[in-house]
Amino acid sequence: MTSIDVDELTKDYGSTKAVDRLTFSVRPGRVTGFLGPNGAGKSTTMRLVLGLDRPTSGTATVGGHPYATLGAPLHRVGALLDPQAAHGSRTARDHLLALAVSNGIAARRADEVLGEAGLEAVAGRRIKTFSLGMRQRLGVAAALLGEPDVVMLDEPSNGLDPEGIIWIRELMRSMAREGRTVLVSSHLMNETSSFADHLIVLGRGRLLADLPMREFLDSRSRPGVRLRTSEDTRLREAVIRKGYVPVREEDGCWTVDGAKAEEIGAAAAAEGIPLLELTDPRTTLEDAYLDLTADASEFEAVAPLTAQEA
Repeated sequence: MTSIDVDELTKDYGSTKAVDRLTFSVRPGRVTGFLGPNGAGKSTTMRLVLGLDRPTSGTATVGGHPYATLGAPLHRVGALLDPQAAHGSRTARDHLLALAVSNGIAARRADEVLGEAGLEAVAGRRIKTFSLGMRQRLGVAAALLGEPDVVMLDEPSNGLDPEGIIWIRELMRSMAREGRTVLVSSHLMNETSSFADHLIVLGRGRLLADLPMREFLDSRSRPGVRLRTSEDTRLREAVIRKGYVPVREEDGCWTVDGAKAEEIGAAAAAEGIPLLELTDPRTTLEDAYLDLTADASEFEAVAPLTAQEA
């Protein structure tokens, strides 16, 4: 199988450094989420990997070779960068047939990938009549046409309905299980957390993180427990004896920073204190991502003034 390898990759547009000495690898057998604020350099990096832009310095290779030197590239790399790129006057089938013929791919694959993408019923319709979600499905179908070892998708869930989101999620997972290399750029944190095994995070063109999902979340979180009881006074005293400072929240729950659920649960059990709730809240991908990229966003929204402030 094939990996994507980026080494000291840099891309300047005049005085703007879109990508700044990036080095990372995207390995087979897992789905790698590619994250970063707007302007972080994700799309530029993907274009550099695909040979659509020329780097100022450094290299981006697929299986050890620049994309431009690959023979029959659709057999090696499938990509969806812009769902609007397909010619609107062509039918979905004709679009895929043109790609197949020009890349030495059997014509039957056009109908096979239309089926995989759920587009059989609209195969004869002109693309200009397609919704954004249908264009996304067609773009994914085109990426799968050559049965490539490497698949790169930029915001593949954009415009998809719930059924489509589940479809693309399961498709990415199945490709990873087959041993393919899957790189997915997305701004949807909750969705990314449902399919990504590994994360690469950029900020202002630089690498901020390159970690397995679980390690990334653990690196941005600290222990803490949330619990509820019918015997608040006894619980508070038991927690203090363990060396922690419990805080009563407005909803009647207690939070204990720095503690673990099993530790507090055992202490309550030893004292015979009933627990109505005991959770070990996990940091979400969205929380961890925002914490990491707080100083790396090119564009930052300002909260509107309240009537009183105005």
